[in-house]
Amino acid sequence: MSVIDLRSDTVTQPTPGMRDAMASAPSGDDVYGEDPSVNLLEAELAQRLGFAAALFVPTGTMSNLLALMAHCERGEEYIVGQQAHTYKYEGGGAAVLGSIQPQPLEVQADGSLDLAQVAEAIKPDDFHFARTRLLALENTMQGKVLPMSYLAAARAFTREHGLALHLDGARLYNAAVKLGVEAREIAGHFDSVSVCLSKGLGAPVGSVLCGASALIARARRLRKMVGGGMRQAGSLAAAGLYALDHQVARLADDHANAQWLGDELRRAGYSVEPVQTNMVYVQIGEQAQALKAFAQARGIKLSAAPRLRMVTHLDVSRAQIEHVLATFVEFSRK
Repeated sequence: MSVIDLRSDTVTQPTPGMRDAMASAPSGDDVYGEDPSVNLLEAELAQRLGFAAALFVPTGTMSNLLALMAHCERGEEYIVGQQAHTYKYEGGGAAVLGSIQPQPLEVQADGSLDLAQVAEAIKPDDFHFARTRLLALENTMQGKVLPMSYLAAARAFTREHGLALHLDGARLYNAAVKLGVEAREIAGHFDSVSVCLSKGLGAPVGSVLCGASALIARARRLRKMVGGGMRQAGSLAAAGLYALDHQVARLADDHANAQWLGDELRRAGYSVEPVQTNMVYVQIGEQAQALKAFAQARGIKLSAAPRLRMVTHLDVSRAQIEHVLATFVEFSRK
């Protein structure tokens, strides 16, 4: 039995076509700016998302860190969601490495930040306070898609208040596919966007930070400081290019599988949050560890959490999702 891994969409394996693209990719020394595949990826994604420049980095955590450090000086502040990846799941890097103060706010049920609350959190121009420089949003946020109308409102809000606007777009393309818009329509509301290639898009490694030329030049210097300069990275960049060309539209399949699983689990009596993209959240409570072990014995990898997250991706088929459902039903009847 092949293992069904629903812990995250980071567990995907390169497809045969992606492996072929990686094997034949030309490469050079990227720190010298001489890797043609990296240069092509950066230019291509910048153009697709409507930015002047882009920077290829090993991880989404680094991409977000570089954005925060490029936007904010030491002792300045960014406003961010309490559950946002840049605040909660990136090791405190902005504070530790950038000396940037986070001002976290509660995330609303739809994944947004209440702009009225953001306004209240902006610090006065007073030397007692850190200067508020940046608002950071995430899309998708725990599988939820921020509406285009909200993005337009956030853009107008930050301009009014003199703030920059950054998007942790680790799953930007999931949001775009769900909304039925081009990714650049979402990205166009932001001053910088981080895009992860190694989640639903299926590349093995890498994220890309997009922004204005001056911002990306600063981020490139910062990338060197934090050890993110890669040498012959062409094969990794080729995987990203392949993903962008071949594995965006198929994200709709992951969304459909997640929707089906959520609907069927709800019919089976489980408490399931509304599903929008490729994440299914199920309230399991104190049974989390028992369910994880039960599923593991049936070839399914789950994270053990009272609010259990399952993530569909390109290495999980509908037949496998049906097996997952059957396992949950069997568990509920124990």
